[in-house]
Amino acid sequence: MKSLKFLIPLVLFFALAVFLAVGLKLDPREVPSPLIGKPAPAFKLTRLDDPAATISREDLLGKVWLLNVWASWCVACREEHPGLVEFAKRKVVPIYGLNYKDQRADGMTWLSRMGNPYEASLFDGDGRLGIDFGVYGVPETFVIDKQGVIRFKHIGPLTPQVLHERIEPLLKKLQA
Repeated sequence: MKSLKFLIPLVLFFALAVFLAVGLKLDPREVPSPLIGKPAPAFKLTRLDDPAATISREDLLGKVWLLNVWASWCVACREEHPGLVEFAKRKVVPIYGLNYKDQRADGMTWLSRMGNPYEASLFDGDGRLGIDFGVYGVPETFVIDKQGVIRFKHIGPLTPQVLHERIEPLLKKLQA
């Protein structure tokens, strides 16, 4: 009976160690989104460059598009931005920005200095739309189909590899 008392904590320790080892091998960028396969959240936000103009989810129905969540204060956004500018030049898909928890003037200055890959950027100063999209942090990128359904989510900076291997094949399929 005494040996059983020592065996139970030992088994529990090893089970916990296995769970931790498996968890350490997971890629945090592969966090599944519960929104994949569901309609993008409804929104109507002002444009970053024009507070009098708005863009809504309904305005984007009928076309496949990317939503890239970014901010001027985001270091990782600075890392991804040159690749996003180059990707936008190829006109593969319209890219819309979501300027997340930022100041309008800071976002505009950042785009004028870094280049503007976006058809338009939505201004989400309080972060509410980001919350509706389940944003964990910036940058994050979503692929949204012609019916307004989220088909893909990438957490972290977009790389040429992600664009080439994951996003471009999906875009070809959705645009067919």
